[in-house]
Amino acid sequence: MPDNFWEDVISTAVEAGDKILEIYEGDFDVDWKDDFSPLTQADRSSHDYITNKLKKITPHIPVFSEESDNISWDIRKKWEEYWLVDPLDGTKEFIRKNGEFTVNIALIKNSKPFFGVVVIPVQKVIYWAHKDCGSYKRNYGAKDKKLPLENKKVDLDNLRILGSRSHRTTTIEVFSSYFNEPEIVSAGSSLKFCLLAEGKADVYPRFGPTSEWDTAAGQCVLECAGGYVLDKTGSPLKYNMQDSVINSHFIALRKYDKRLFKYFKEFEN
Repeated sequence: MPDNFWEDVISTAVEAGDKILEIYEGDFDVDWKDDFSPLTQADRSSHDYITNKLKKITPHIPVFSEESDNISWDIRKKWEEYWLVDPLDGTKEFIRKNGEFTVNIALIKNSKPFFGVVVIPVQKVIYWAHKDCGSYKRNYGAKDKKLPLENKKVDLDNLRILGSRSHRTTTIEVFSSYFNEPEIVSAGSSLKFCLLAEGKADVYPRFGPTSEWDTAAGQCVLECAGGYVLDKTGSPLKYNMQDSVINSHFIALRKYDKRLFKYFKEFEN
């Protein structure tokens, strides 16, 4: 691999974000998939750009994108290493024009995120992580800052709980009722993992469905910053383990806290 291999992938995510913004700043049509999730030209444009670039950068590594989810399990189950891509995470946020959408690229090795990049095009911010060198935040054109930026202890009396901007459910409200007036922080897409990695929130319990491309890059950023993304057994989320690309319910933690995991497990059961 060339020395600038990871920077090439980061640049690919940024450039895909630029293409998304060209569409975001104008008028666009919205189509609907079979599962009733929205699809725009921005999703397709970003998908085409990223997959073509990754195939040039690493022609030996297969690419699995949300917009190429017709790759069969018989093929995927043989992969020990592959790119997992969400070309536009937070399409609902894109349509609402609130800026809380991201471009996600993750390299999966042996079912675990090894490298991840999350780009927020509107904010011109990059989060990236590599299992061998940690987790970082960077503004476009600026230097990396090592994550977490804030590393204080978890305080259950001043807990900051993350909820989805577009998928807020009563389950978050019930989970929050276990604690003394916690702060509920709403955020879209994989931004939630990045806020945890920075230290701006404490916990993100997810009881609704997510797909593997929704979580992989953000999980890498959080784990490399010292955080955790755990299923109800206490195991980290893994990838490409079954035909379905739907994740189990999970809890993402800025720091491991057995009390938070206990509440999550009780709630999940």
